[in-house]
Amino acid sequence: MRKEIRTALCALAAALLCAGCASTTAPSPTAAPDTAAPGGFVLPDDIKTNAAGVPQLRVYVAAEKEISELDLEEYLCGVLAGEMKNDWPREALRAQAILARTFVLRFITEKQSKYAGADISTDISEAQAYDAAGVNQAVREAVQATRGQIVTWHGEPIYAWFHAHSGGRTATAAEGLSYKDSAPYTQSVPGQEGEQAPQEDVRWTAEFAADEVLRAAQSVGVQVGDAMESVSAGEKGESGRLQTLVINGAQVPANEFRVAIGSTKMRSTLIDSVSFADGELTLSGSGYGHGVGLSQWGAFNLAENGKTADEIIKIYFSNVDIVQMWK
Repeated sequence: MRKEIRTALCALAAALLCAGCASTTAPSPTAAPDTAAPGGFVLPDDIKTNAAGVPQLRVYVAAEKEISELDLEEYLCGVLAGEMKNDWPREALRAQAILARTFVLRFITEKQSKYAGADISTDISEAQAYDAAGVNQAVREAVQATRGQIVTWHGEPIYAWFHAHSGGRTATAAEGLSYKDSAPYTQSVPGQEGEQAPQEDVRWTAEFAADEVLRAAQSVGVQVGDAMESVSAGEKGESGRLQTLVINGAQVPANEFRVAIGSTKMRSTLIDSVSFADGELTLSGSGYGHGVGLSQWGAFNLAENGKTADEIIKIYFSNVDIVQMWK
């Protein structure tokens, strides 16, 4: 029986199948898990496993508009290639592979795919990014080296949140995602990014027309009137991220507003300048993404400086275990 979903998983996504993900590369000793598989965690009854215990997923392939059955590890190759550049440092790729695998297990345990008969999909609006064309030997090695490994907290797979760049400091799930349930393994810590990130991920400025702002505010359920009069920064969280924007005197949730107005343009809620003049709202801020969990550019920098995948994960997530679900 599936659990009732209690939250929206943080996700990106995209297309096609992963071919030939299996690798003969032996797992690195540095990728060894902390403990054996969590005792209390079980898969839904309708998820089959192969002889090695690997879930066999019914994946709706958006590009082909059909369902294919894929070994989870095979599926994960395309996910990893979609979520992280395939020429990134080895340990960064491995850390991302562990988190991506964790995401999949959490998803199939508690959420029903919107595609009838599927366990998960390559649809950008539902699950993680997917890029079969980007799968190379480095991606296959990262998946194989971490085979079966997931991140748990008290025996359950965590919500494996990640983002591109923290802007200098990560956020808790409550701050960065307005997540109301308990996720004590998320924390506000230095993002660990180096100088490798593109400038638009580090610092950005975006301009929005008044009607865009009004529509975005109204789409998240806040009535702000028919004409723009004023916009200012509202409350801030522990990492400095805006919790609200004050539009015409009304408190608008910043995280929801960002998604509504365009999260690739309003790149984060770590805003340090808000101005409204001549019918246009200008926002300036730092970072790219919600800021919760692993910073991908931080993982890049940490891997370049000798940190292993499990060390990278434990910098961003508190009191978690990396466990072996299957071999």
